[in-house]
Amino acid sequence: MITIYHNPRCSKSREGVCLLEDNGIEFNTVKYLDEKISLEELTGILQKLNCKPIELVRTKEALWKESYKDQNLSDEELIKVMADNPVLIERPIIINGNKAVIGRPTERILEII
Repeated sequence: MITIYHNPRCSKSREGVCLLEDNGIEFNTVKYLDEKISLEELTGILQKLNCKPIELVRTKEALWKESYKDQNLSDEELIKVMADNPVLIERPIIINGNKAVIGRPTERILEII
C-alpha cells in the first residue's frame, strides 16, 4: 500500500494526491502536521528516501531561518528538530514498500507507483 505524507495546505502535496487518484492508486494519507511522526518513523522515511536529514528540511521556512539555520546540527539533532517541528519536513513524501520519493516535482511520484 502506498502512503503519502500530506499537507492539505500545500499545492504540491495536493497535486500528489490528485496524481495518485487520477492513476487509480489506492493509498493511505498521513496528515503529518496533525499526526506526530516519531523519531523512528522519520528515520525509516529517510532510509527509504536514501537521503541525509538536511535534504528533507524545508530550509526556506521562517522557523528554520530564525531558529536553526546557523546551528551546526548533527543528523540525529536534525531528525529530532523535524520530529518536533513537522512544518520543517519537505512534502509530499510518497512511500511504496521500501522506496520513497519527495514529490517535487509531482511527476517524481510516478517513479515508484
